[in-house]
Amino acid sequence: MAEGSALIRGLEGVVAAETKLCDLDGANGRLAYAGYSIEDLARHATFEEVAFLLWHGALPKAADLDRVTMELIAARALPPALERAFALMPADTDPMRVLQASVAMLGMYDPDATDNSHAANLKKAARLTSQLATAICAHHRIRSGEAPVPPAPDLSHAANFLYMLTGRRPTAVVTKAFDASLTLYAEHELNASTFTTRVIVSTQSDMHSAAAGGVGALKGPLHGGAGEAVMRTLMEIGDVANVDAFVTRALAERRRLMGFGHRVYRAGDPRAAILRGMAEEACRQSGQFKWYEMAVQLHERINKAKGLIPNVDFYSAPLFYSLGIPIDLFTPVIAAGRIAGWTANIIEQHDDNRLIRPRADYVGPAARGWVPLTKR
Repeated sequence: MAEGSALIRGLEGVVAAETKLCDLDGANGRLAYAGYSIEDLARHATFEEVAFLLWHGALPKAADLDRVTMELIAARALPPALERAFALMPADTDPMRVLQASVAMLGMYDPDATDNSHAANLKKAARLTSQLATAICAHHRIRSGEAPVPPAPDLSHAANFLYMLTGRRPTAVVTKAFDASLTLYAEHELNASTFTTRVIVSTQSDMHSAAAGGVGALKGPLHGGAGEAVMRTLMEIGDVANVDAFVTRALAERRRLMGFGHRVYRAGDPRAAILRGMAEEACRQSGQFKWYEMAVQLHERINKAKGLIPNVDFYSAPLFYSLGIPIDLFTPVIAAGRIAGWTANIIEQHDDNRLIRPRADYVGPAARGWVPLTKR
């Protein structure tokens, strides 16, 4: 290891980059994108506005919003070869593996794939944000034995996602709740997947390669997989009446419950409180309100017993499930929001790049002499 260096496991607290994208104050439970509070963005902005903000550093004016909206709509279609590839993949394959392969394959068909200029990266960011959403939905339909639902040019990004997935046009309340969830997941500083994308492009690799790496990092249960675990816990509980008994048993067994706590936040995850409020009516409209009720009661019981505060994945789980999103698509849906942040970080890294190359502390054997094979 370099002289004077100290080992910091997990790089916790290490500042590895300057950014204009995300201001995360874990001690005070505050999150902002380019200066705008996450509360204001989730409640008042659309995902299209948030994507523009991350890519350009300012909220769009009306003409800007019209332009980026049309860019996203125009980019929704997939290369036919990708849909054919979905049909050849095992039906029980983890959708995150499929998504990682999809991003890599989309790079094969993108006309600007190897152009790392700022202008080309902006065009790729819009294309990839739209195509990633379509890929998630098309693969799910194909693995379910159904034909993909073509994108609807009159629907917003969030509404179109739910339409392509379920074949049903969502209500305004459902659309807003889902749109807000995409915004809440869009950017989160140097989390594992975002840092992965920046490490990859620091080598002067391209956006699609970096985003595919981001998908691989997000796949891990300690990162994007928490929402799936929360929903499986709720299904294990089964009914609101069973929450108290479950909590008593889980505490006695010292069982780890996913969806509580966060590496960075010490005063609570602000995204969880926002999503809780928006999820309530959407879950009620869907006819699956019991999952929301169970989540609220589980939250209150665990908080009272252990002082633990839920993170954003805790309330996204009942929301996503009530909207007809299968559990194994929860993490791909997070990627559908995070792609805006990944691409913005990729652009930022390319614009002011330095190869990311940390050191390791060698703790293996001391220097040893060579021993011929016959004497080992």
